[in-house]
Amino acid sequence: MATNSQQGRRRETTAAGGTKAGSNNKPGRSTAELVPADDVTGRPVALRRVDLATFFQPKTVCVVGASDTNAKPNTALTQKITAWAEERGASIFYVNPNRPVVSGRSCAASLTDIAEPMDMVAILVGEPVPIIRDAIASKAKFAIVFAAGFNEVGKEGERLQAEMESLIANSDLHVLGPNTNLNAFEKFRDDLPGRAIALVTQSGHQGRPVFQGQEIGIRLSHWAPVGNEADLETADFIGYFSSLKDTGAVACYVEGFKSGRTLQLAADQAARRKVPIVAVKVGRTAEGTSMAKAHTGHLTGSDAVISSVFRQFGVTRVDGLDQLLEVSATLARTNPPSAEALRRLRRGAGGRVCVYSISGGTGAHMADLVAAAGLELPELSKDTQRQLHEWIPPYLRVSNPVDNGGPPVRDWRGPKIIEAIIADPNVDLILCPITGALPSMADKLTEDLVHAASKTDKPLLVVWGSPTGDEAAYKQTLLGSAVPTFRTFSNAVMATKAYFDHHRFVGGYKSPFAKPVLRSSPAAAKAERLLSKSAPRLQHGSTLSEQDSKALLSAYGIALPKERVADSAKDAVKAARGIGYPVVMKVASADITHKSDLGLVKVGVRSDDEVREVFRQFTKRAAKAAPKATVDGVLIAEQAQGVETVVGIAQDELFGPVVMFGLGGVFIEVLKDVTFRVPPFAADEASRMLGELAGAALLDGARGAPVADRRAIVDVIMKVQRMAVDLSDVVAELDVNPLLAGPNGAVAADALVVLA
Repeated sequence: MATNSQQGRRRETTAAGGTKAGSNNKPGRSTAELVPADDVTGRPVALRRVDLATFFQPKTVCVVGASDTNAKPNTALTQKITAWAEERGASIFYVNPNRPVVSGRSCAASLTDIAEPMDMVAILVGEPVPIIRDAIASKAKFAIVFAAGFNEVGKEGERLQAEMESLIANSDLHVLGPNTNLNAFEKFRDDLPGRAIALVTQSGHQGRPVFQGQEIGIRLSHWAPVGNEADLETADFIGYFSSLKDTGAVACYVEGFKSGRTLQLAADQAARRKVPIVAVKVGRTAEGTSMAKAHTGHLTGSDAVISSVFRQFGVTRVDGLDQLLEVSATLARTNPPSAEALRRLRRGAGGRVCVYSISGGTGAHMADLVAAAGLELPELSKDTQRQLHEWIPPYLRVSNPVDNGGPPVRDWRGPKIIEAIIADPNVDLILCPITGALPSMADKLTEDLVHAASKTDKPLLVVWGSPTGDEAAYKQTLLGSAVPTFRTFSNAVMATKAYFDHHRFVGGYKSPFAKPVLRSSPAAAKAERLLSKSAPRLQHGSTLSEQDSKALLSAYGIALPKERVADSAKDAVKAARGIGYPVVMKVASADITHKSDLGLVKVGVRSDDEVREVFRQFTKRAAKAAPKATVDGVLIAEQAQGVETVVGIAQDELFGPVVMFGLGGVFIEVLKDVTFRVPPFAADEASRMLGELAGAALLDGARGAPVADRRAIVDVIMKVQRMAVDLSDVVAELDVNPLLAGPNGAVAADALVVLA
């Protein structure tokens, strides 16, 4: 669980609209970088503004630790940075206190000896902190620290990085690194067409396959190797790259995020600009998390929460570096679907794909994968099928998949077939798998596909399945074009799904940061009064009783069953009669949390005699199972009906308060069928949570059960979200299990609150 020191307490908004002590607005930063007031949880509601255009196009560059000595790493670094700066027309300066001249350039003894202000300072020395001080004193704008030995190596490294971060935070200097590399200074081809991929990585080697995409015609524009993120972070670069008109996609290899909130803000900016983000995020397993910690010193956060945040903000998550390149390239190279197709997608329909091949077997194989991905294989119109059979033998299938049998691709019929498929109103995307490549067929087929793709806005994707990959049709025709080309069926289908998912998402996206929550709700005041009554007997980490937990829910307008605590068997009978049989009985004690496991919950109690007997049993069992527990009595409650769901709050080390929803009762323990969202989010997003459950059909009345009131569930999720942000420094956990969702509402049958 995150502590208040990790997450920060809520901050008061000043009359001027800034924030008081502890704000995201650091005292050393210029007013141009100040962001709006933090929200009620103390987190920023907008990305800071950093002039990264100057970082990538500096006018003055200084290399500290410049060298021209053979076989020394600094020599290669010096040469590469110098060449990169000269390409941009920047003035170059060297600093080396031990050398008056390096590579024919005079060297200053110290950075502070150079009168001209520096846009960029490349620090090549092993102890960079003193140079950071000099850079601050010299009013430099950016510094890059290559040295390792910081957060990634343990306590002493963490101390050094903390010192560096403190210096940076109280200055106007921005720093890339430490523990970064030369990837920011790569040369990018300027002869490739189309929109570009901008790359952000926390491992230079892992970004190399994406960078090498240029060798097969895929355009890249930038590479940001963020390292340990003492200052500049992944979110800064995503925000900047998504603002560039030439960016077709942002590709990321991430080991850990510096801040969950800045990730949300950066992804929000990209979504509003309709720029796709594709990410490999390591740390799915304990082993991956451990390695990520050793590499960059990051806390990787809960992987399930990160996956949910990616869905929440439209980030496409992939596992392989080949997928990172190919999915990013597809999203960068393709145009949006038609307005009619977008309307269908927004209504929940799948993307409509036509599979076109020269083999029935190939078409069947690809059709299986397309359908399994949740995409549609619509039947082509009767008119299209009639046209196709003018050029394709009548015994071959042309409804979708389209099998031409082979020979038609060799002559004039080939282009006509492709044109007819593209023109069909039921088709949004064409997928053409070419497996065993025969030059007699593949050469002309690829030429026809490339020509057709240049004449339409509908995406046309090709799979080149030949294992050799040295054929002219592949290396020259396909890779020389802007047609998204794949080596495997699976990656092609993944990219197809990503294409439709991205445009479905951005087509209806509304920023949750448009109206940030800056003040606590009236319900928070009620909740704080309730907590203050219990304060004398509560400590940090205490568990509230079920009654007090439900009182908090009631303060936020969440429905509860009729119930009362009885301190005697006689009182229990009276309560049961007043509520009406059947009733639920359970021991009332904040010290006993898992009552069902101890046999201290009874459902379906139907008579006065049964109430007396259950009361007697519970009293005896509670004394035996938890002799030190304070027992307030026995809770007598209305037996509500509905689908057992669960809604709750947890504190994530990266994101802070997180809202969870899933199937409740025993399902949460056995199936773990849950999903998450991180505030802020709107009701539409809460509704999407319901559809993400594997057991979502249970909400729709499976096997004759009553249909759950989905609107009521969404209403509860939204109220729990408000509680999560209002009480982010008070409530560590909330567990409403079960939330019984019936046909006409949702009732919190049980609740547990753990204080921060």
